[in-house]
Amino acid sequence: MEIPKLSTIFRSYNRLASSIPDQESLLTQPNSRKNGFRNNFFVYFRRLLSGNKTDGGSRTEAEAKVYSWLYALAQSDRDLVFEYVGSTERGLSFTEAERRLRENGPNVPIEYTCPSWWHLMWNALFHPFNIILIVLSVLSYLTFDYPNGCVMLVLVLISVSLRFYQEYSSSKATMKLLEFVRCPVKVQRCAGRVTQTELIVQVDQRDVVPGDIVIFEPGDLFPGDIRLLTSKDLVVSQSSLTGESGATEKVADIREDLSTPLLDLKNICFMGTSVVSGSGTGLVISTGSKTYTGTVFSTIGKHKPPDDFEIGVRRISYVLIAVMLVVVAVIILTDYYTSHNLSESLLFGLSVACALTPQMLPLIVNISLAKGALAMARDRCIVKSLTAIRDMGSMILPCRDILCMDKTGTLTMDRVLVISHLDSQGLSKEKVLRFAFLNSYFKTEQKNPIDNAILAYVYTNGYRFQPSKWRKVDEIPFDFTRRRMSVILELDLDVTDKDYYMFMVTKGALEEVVNISGFIEHVDSGVIAAFTPEDQHRILNMGETLSNDGLRVLGVATKRLKTHPSGNDNPLESNMIFLGLITFFDPPKDSAKQALWRLAEKGVKAKVLTGDSLSLAIKVCKDVGIKTTHVLTGPELELLDQDSFHETIKRVTVLARLTPSQKLRVVQSLQTVGNHVVGFLGDGINDSLALDAANVGISVDSAASVAKDLADIILLEKDLNVLAAGVERGRLTYGNTMKYIKLSVIANIGGILSLLMASLIIEFEPLTPRQLLTQTFLYSLGQIAIPWDKLEEDYTKTPQKWSTKNLPIFILWNAPICTLCDIATLLFLLLYYNAYSPSVDMRLFRSAWFIEGLLMQTLIIHLIRTEKIPFIQEVASWPVICSTVSISAVGIALTFTPIGNFIGFIELPATYFGFLVVLFVGYFTVGQLVKRAYIMVYKTWL
Repeated sequence: MEIPKLSTIFRSYNRLASSIPDQESLLTQPNSRKNGFRNNFFVYFRRLLSGNKTDGGSRTEAEAKVYSWLYALAQSDRDLVFEYVGSTERGLSFTEAERRLRENGPNVPIEYTCPSWWHLMWNALFHPFNIILIVLSVLSYLTFDYPNGCVMLVLVLISVSLRFYQEYSSSKATMKLLEFVRCPVKVQRCAGRVTQTELIVQVDQRDVVPGDIVIFEPGDLFPGDIRLLTSKDLVVSQSSLTGESGATEKVADIREDLSTPLLDLKNICFMGTSVVSGSGTGLVISTGSKTYTGTVFSTIGKHKPPDDFEIGVRRISYVLIAVMLVVVAVIILTDYYTSHNLSESLLFGLSVACALTPQMLPLIVNISLAKGALAMARDRCIVKSLTAIRDMGSMILPCRDILCMDKTGTLTMDRVLVISHLDSQGLSKEKVLRFAFLNSYFKTEQKNPIDNAILAYVYTNGYRFQPSKWRKVDEIPFDFTRRRMSVILELDLDVTDKDYYMFMVTKGALEEVVNISGFIEHVDSGVIAAFTPEDQHRILNMGETLSNDGLRVLGVATKRLKTHPSGNDNPLESNMIFLGLITFFDPPKDSAKQALWRLAEKGVKAKVLTGDSLSLAIKVCKDVGIKTTHVLTGPELELLDQDSFHETIKRVTVLARLTPSQKLRVVQSLQTVGNHVVGFLGDGINDSLALDAANVGISVDSAASVAKDLADIILLEKDLNVLAAGVERGRLTYGNTMKYIKLSVIANIGGILSLLMASLIIEFEPLTPRQLLTQTFLYSLGQIAIPWDKLEEDYTKTPQKWSTKNLPIFILWNAPICTLCDIATLLFLLLYYNAYSPSVDMRLFRSAWFIEGLLMQTLIIHLIRTEKIPFIQEVASWPVICSTVSISAVGIALTFTPIGNFIGFIELPATYFGFLVVLFVGYFTVGQLVKRAYIMVYKTWL
């Protein structure tokens, strides 16, 4: 069977003509993904250099095709839909269904294959610092320096193992999306060569193809995007897409237009949504990755672009490689020129390269992150991705970076409460509550949150409405056409004429209850009067006012019956007596306002992204202190062009009635155009796109499985206070990591430049390779205590973010101080001890240079770690102080031990230690002056 083109329909729909592809391309276009090792090697470099991100300002090409296809079929009549999809009213033949299955592939929303372990291992291994350490380790083994080579390999192993584990776990997250579509489906197929017979068969959802006719009933999941053919009281839950618990009515006999939002199309049902009540049949128009669900969720699990921190670390590594190549080459040539020993010169150059490399960076970073994760676990916050802690430290710069969150359950208690029960005059009356209670109490179909709220309110407030005195006679269930439900009750009294004690009680949407009411009761006086247009107008205005305040409003009416109902019950719902209305609200949490204030104090700018109504979202946000000056809805967002979209997203604080793809576009816009670090807090399947795209994905332990798998952080309590504590931990972790990066780069570059100058001045190596590696080892060992250091209170209150320009400037200001001190030491040794003289033992020079360099690298942390005066205004934590004292003592004592003598050290005179005291007092004095000047110029330090 040849599939017809959609080109004929385009002439009828001018607004779609430029964007709708032909149906054949929608149904058969392959969507394969290749993960070859060879391709990924080059993809890595392209990704590294470009760093391009989707800005979210417009739909992707695939999304535009799906939107156009769905709108085209929603606007078409039944016969035309069959023609476009290439099917008949009898359904597909088994042969044609098999052909389409081979052509389109299995009906799964995402064509995703878990990357092979070796592919993930390669990505984890191919990191600049890992490559540097591996090369240096190999060279160490080649020069028989086994201990140093072993240490560097262990550091690489730890770093690669942690990253491999994280990426291997997260790569499986999208497979969870397949869970909600794995079920048998009833389809109508035709069989027979001469006379075709319609058959109802059950097939696995993976075998459903475009053109199949499916039959569904309550509890069924839609196996693809469906164009309804018939429907009977059909109510569908779209919570998997919208995140809201409310259901939606669907109708087959209707033709939609372009003004209707996609998820509000009455004759289209979406893959993964479910039938709440009613039944019907539908034509499958899209399956697999070409469905709305498959398209909008297709980005899940793909590689996130590197953040600013990762990019910065890579740039540092490239700078260090360049410096290393130049400095090591010069040192090797210089040393060979003086010693004429090539192997010894190469070994010395290798030692210099090891000293220049921040070998402990992977370990320090992972220890800091792991320590932060353990601390957050004590705050009932599970960290799945350690790098998320660092990103939380970057969150949030005032007016720069964003925390996006849903309303339900995050700002609110996620349960409906009765707020008021009012008569027609707006006064609180118990009679209104009593009949609303009876309606909910005797309801036999599954009670919804509204009914549970009414029952809970009555029981907890001590009302005694004695439902045992009533007996239910009949019930008219709720449907989305009437938008109300009624129960018929009679008083269970021992009287002859019970008909006079029979009532019908109706509860439902205020407009519908008003429309079926012919009378109104003034509850105070008990007078029943005609329901005039003025009364209707006044009550509807009162309901609108309450709705604008974020309350849900239902009307309550009664009617006394004199005969038992029979036949069609719907005419009974007429000429009723309007009693009043009852209002409901999902109240904000008591802790929400305080938590938002804490986050705001730390620079957090919150945006609410919800699928709920705008009025309700505004009400909640006002109650918790979120500004509602700029608000927007999803349908309004669709009307904006790309530039207007980005400008609008910058301003708005509340976005309501959003689809999953719209939430994704908001996050992408904030990340790319706004240059923000974005956190997203969500718990539903509908939030998974935004969770995956955000810099920090945050979910809760009660969330959908796919949301928890995609989240970087899981809150054991759905409380923003836990998140506020996490931001503090993140900034502490980020701050200590930046300490190590800055002090190690400054100390290493300053020390190596000094070593280069000393090599050019004196006729021997300032330090032997063994001495240089010993110094590097002791210094690196002392830095392990950095993750346990504390930060100034002002630092944790201020959001931090990696700056690509800040680090080079910081190095240029501070590295020369280290070099200046080393030059002062060199001049003192040359002039005071005549260290350049052949009569002076070169071991004296090397011992003195070793101790000065080690103390410099050990003490520099105290100058770098604070804006204040070290040891006077600010003191480091006890682990850092103990580490400084221990490493310094070991380094000095080493020159007095047999081990030191074996390495090539001798005892130093007391006058040299006196010089060191003067030198380091001068170092801290000059360093503090430079620090103050730097802060005055750049208004920041770490």
